Amino acid sequence: MTEPQTGSARKRFRFFDALEKPIEILIRLCGWSSIIGIAAIFLFIFKEAAPMVPKLDWAHFFTSPRWIPNPAPGNPPSFGAWALLVGTFTTTFIALIIAVPVGLGAAVYVSEFAKGKVKETLKIVIELLAAIPSIVWGFIGLMVLGPIIKDIFTAAPGSLWGKIMVGLHLASSETGASQGTNLLTGGVILALMSVPLVVSLSEDALRAVPDSFREAALALGANTWETVRRVLFPAARNGLLAACMLGMGRAIGETMAVLLATGHNNRIPQALTDPVRTMTATIAAEMGETVHGSEHYRVLFILGIVLFIATCGINVASDLIVKGVKKANKG
Repeated sequence: MTEPQTGSARKRFRFFDALEKPIEILIRLCGWSSIIGIAAIFLFIFKEAAPMVPKLDWAHFFTSPRWIPNPAPGNPPSFGAWALLVGTFTTTFIALIIAVPVGLGAAVYVSEFAKGKVKETLKIVIELLAAIPSIVWGFIGLMVLGPIIKDIFTAAPGSLWGKIMVGLHLASSETGASQGTNLLTGGVILALMSVPLVVSLSEDALRAVPDSFREAALALGANTWETVRRVLFPAARNGLLAACMLGMGRAIGETMAVLLATGHNNRIPQALTDPVRTMTATIAAEMGETVHGSEHYRVLFILGIVLFIATCGINVASDLIVKGVKKANKG
């Protein structure tokens, strides 16, 4: 009985030895797949944009707000992306102003204060919010949040409320918000979309701090808030920074929600209630109407390159910030 069993075991070992190399290669390919995918995406975008790169007036592209890809007959097209850049980064900035404090506060509550069923319910709700499609968020901005903002910021001409709004740049005219879809609506919707990501990642970072840190702080007489502020935040700083940066990446790359919620008007906003247009929304709205290989088609891919570089830059910056914080902590 021993010899047949030994022979069978040897056959199994040979079989697994033969599989070891292919499995190792497969694992390596899985590891490299993300890098290969990113490189392939960039090569495709660059290939489509390349014929327009030497022809484009880059100074005009980055400084002019005039985006007129289909002018009247006899007039040259204008590919000025300055208003698109401003619209993209202002909506992202508003989203961050709202999402970061709300997300961090919610993460602290879920991690350190919520107990039992309340904690589990909040986690489920946060996960459900993250699963809502962006087009649904866009409809919420268009049909629910937009009218509310319009009612709040609309004032009679010459009224005190109208003058206050103009003075604070909440409205560009004393009539307030001419429409509900505008910069503020888009920023709030992006914030609502980014909050679940910030909460989830921040809560994970806080829970990763060893309980011994909390116990030591409480033993020294610190209350829960002091423990959070003086112990947990410094210890979880790397993860919290990464959560905020990823929330920024989520906001800057959003398309359908901002297409519906911002008013899609190519202009430099002078107030929070002015409609704007983002780069992502421009690509989504115009790509289907362009002629393949036309200048308009190529410039839309150049916008894609700008977005690609911006998102990659955010990821690199977050990585450098996290590494810098780690180095400072070690020092």
